[in-house]
Amino acid sequence: MKKRVLIADDHPLILAGVRMLLEARTDIKVAAEASSPDALLQALKAESFDLLITDFSMPGGDAADGLGLLRRVRRDFPDLAVVVLTMISNSGVHGSIVQQGVRGLIDKSSGMAEVSMAIDAVSGGRNYISASFRQGLLESGFDAKAGEPARLSPRELEVVRLFASGMTVTAVSEHLSRSVKTVSRQKADAMVKLGLKSDLEIFVYAREHGMIS
Repeated sequence: MKKRVLIADDHPLILAGVRMLLEARTDIKVAAEASSPDALLQALKAESFDLLITDFSMPGGDAADGLGLLRRVRRDFPDLAVVVLTMISNSGVHGSIVQQGVRGLIDKSSGMAEVSMAIDAVSGGRNYISASFRQGLLESGFDAKAGEPARLSPRELEVVRLFASGMTVTAVSEHLSRSVKTVSRQKADAMVKLGLKSDLEIFVYAREHGMIS
């Protein structure tokens, strides 16, 4: 069954670009479009959707504030997956957006292809953050995957990054001048905190968060 998607943007060219991209997919149906916050909310009340892809800053209406709109959507439609598009480059704003429980955050300047990547990630039960935003979020203390303050210590992050880059636990211990036992414990602690169950999941996590190229 095709996913029913609502797309919202006040720029006609962006709206048309996202629509064309989605209509080329066999698993997506563009069920409705909106060009303002009020039109978006009205569409959500009128029909049910599997995914909302929306611009963060759309002027006009009572819900013109981006964060206010997201809070309202999450409150009234808690089961709806949300992907946000934005030109804003401020990491603090990105962190606030992620904290609203959105499933994807896309840099508009990265191109429309990232919309498909975000849909694939969300469909697979993962979140998606544009690579251009990830490092800033990490440096600001946010876990871009979980949408909450990062839970790993600096040493645990370092171990995860090096291990995901292809180094063995022994090689990491030699590189960091720590015992193998300490590195193994830090790796295990990081996996528990992040909910990762295998070495492959460590690699996927690190790649999705821009920790490795």
